[in-house]
Amino acid sequence: MANAIFQSWLLDRRHALRGAGVSMALPLLDCMRPLMGAEKGSRPRRSVFIYLPNGVNTQAYEMTTAGADYTMSKALAPLEKHRSIITPISGMHHPHGLGNHHGCFSIWLTGGKIGQSERNTISVDQVMAGLTAPQTRFSSLELSNQGHSLSVNADGIALPAQGNPGVAFRDMFEDPKDGIGRQRRGLHRRSSILDAVLDEANALDRKLGSEDRGRLDQYLNSVREVEIRTRRADKWLDTPRPKVDPGTQSKLNRDISLDKLGEYLRTMYDIIVLAFQTDLTRVVTFSTGNEGTGPAIPEIGIRQDRHSLSHHNGNPKLMQDLLDSDSFNIRQFSYLLDRLSETRDSDGPLIETTMAMYGSGMAYGHSHGNASLPIIIAGGTKLGFRHGHHIDFNLTREFKGYDKHPGIYFNPVNPGARLSNLLLALARKMDVRIDRFADSNGPVPGLLA
Repeated sequence: MANAIFQSWLLDRRHALRGAGVSMALPLLDCMRPLMGAEKGSRPRRSVFIYLPNGVNTQAYEMTTAGADYTMSKALAPLEKHRSIITPISGMHHPHGLGNHHGCFSIWLTGGKIGQSERNTISVDQVMAGLTAPQTRFSSLELSNQGHSLSVNADGIALPAQGNPGVAFRDMFEDPKDGIGRQRRGLHRRSSILDAVLDEANALDRKLGSEDRGRLDQYLNSVREVEIRTRRADKWLDTPRPKVDPGTQSKLNRDISLDKLGEYLRTMYDIIVLAFQTDLTRVVTFSTGNEGTGPAIPEIGIRQDRHSLSHHNGNPKLMQDLLDSDSFNIRQFSYLLDRLSETRDSDGPLIETTMAMYGSGMAYGHSHGNASLPIIIAGGTKLGFRHGHHIDFNLTREFKGYDKHPGIYFNPVNPGARLSNLLLALARKMDVRIDRFADSNGPVPGLLA
């Protein structure tokens, strides 16, 4: 797909949005310059977060050595060819998430504490999107093959995620079939309805008790999220979408069943790469399954879902199937790294300025252990990442890991190794100027040059 992008969609730097008697100049957009001729210093930074449900076969995943001379585990073997651009990280956890297997996916990127009376906090991808949104048509892209979104807005509300590759492609790359004028009228009509809903709700709010007011507030946060996205969509209607060649379009614009999981995942990864290449968005989350099920892989003979496999109770057959599922999913992630390495933006391969985080909010799924999460950081080679080694917070000068039951962690070996530290480091590499994120308490030694 190297020649997938035509450049007939380039805009003049003086292009402005006009409406209601107001002219507003657009910020500098990549669609205002040739794809291969970016201005010096303006190369976009991108992030993608990919979630694997129900942890992994920890005995086959865990690596017993840290540093540059580590031996790649069986589960991670598909990533051996990418050794120089990845960093496996072991021993991290979310302190508030320990023992809470039902909410692992929902706090993976937030570090939040979810209880009966507590609301989730903003996910790190949305912190990043708050910075990059003015430059892209879509502030962020949320994908999920089984409905569970990783992205949470500032009000603690999970953002909707798309699970159909064809729909995701059409939403980004195809103009509305009924024309821009009709879409704009529809957006304005929706905006008017939202304004009416908000006005009526605000009037109602004064008549409600505290509990009802809290429920109404949560509902209104969702309405405001729709309102924000409606205004963004209207703003970009006059900006032409990137043109994609017919071969790429036929490959990506189609519905794919989860019975063909490999094809499904690779298609989603191709869409992510194309979205980055055309600078439609710079922040993506993709949940490849939910904790309640997680897809089976009939194409390699695995008929049971990941949730069932994770509760293997030491059964050798189920443990092998879980390992095969792990390896299969990681092989698809390796495909994404292939695509990012061979696809270029205006200054070089996308992998140089794209950070990818792959992993799970659970480790030892049989007992819902989440004290040593499987995490891989890849890419961002021009952003200051130091790859090619294994960072293990369970094996340091102060912490020597467990002598018994290797790979099975019920409590963190290193209580200070918080996943929020990593999320903070990634946010900073996206040029987000924050000193803390969630419960972060320090740097991630060895990750950054």
